[in-house]
Amino acid sequence: MDTLDAINQRRSVKSFDKNYKMTKSEIDRLLEFAVLSPTSYNIQNWRFVTVTDQAIKDKLSELSHGQQQVSDASLVIILCADLNSWDKEPERYWANIPAEPRNVLVESLRRSYRGKPQQQRDEAMRSCGMAAQTIMLAAKSMGYDTCPMKGFDYDAVGNMINLPTDHIISMMVAVGKKTKDASPRGGQLPLSDVVFENKF
Repeated sequence: MDTLDAINQRRSVKSFDKNYKMTKSEIDRLLEFAVLSPTSYNIQNWRFVTVTDQAIKDKLSELSHGQQQVSDASLVIILCADLNSWDKEPERYWANIPAEPRNVLVESLRRSYRGKPQQQRDEAMRSCGMAAQTIMLAAKSMGYDTCPMKGFDYDAVGNMINLPTDHIISMMVAVGKKTKDASPRGGQLPLSDVVFENKF
């Protein structure tokens, strides 16, 4: 599917075929696209918890205020981020470049994030947001639909997946075969309301 068509056709689907199962190779392919998403300094700070087990999806649904799409989707991806990825062997983020520029990048990275928890959190959210969009567009191109989600108990989900203490959950994306089209778009604001040339 053409990228522009995927953008145009992507919708937040609420009804999935609960009997449809994505293959392991399809899930792997989707995640191979996800990890091509951009991150600042190439820190690749996103972490993806994939959920296909029905009992776990059912529990996630309960923790998502009973939203049925979580239970019925073929796959639920919990997008998390390692807040300290900037300080965990950062040399590996530039393994394919010469040592001298790599060392400069490592020092710059550490200066940017050391002692700055808000910056670490902001970066986590930016990275996961871009990865979520990549997942949704890639899934659409693969013939699947998605539903991005923030309406769930973050602490309870974190406990359920054994979220490390230096990680944060950003959102979830449900992926599957839709059984019902999304509702008509509620109404997009005109460009004149949201686009400003050079300054407000």
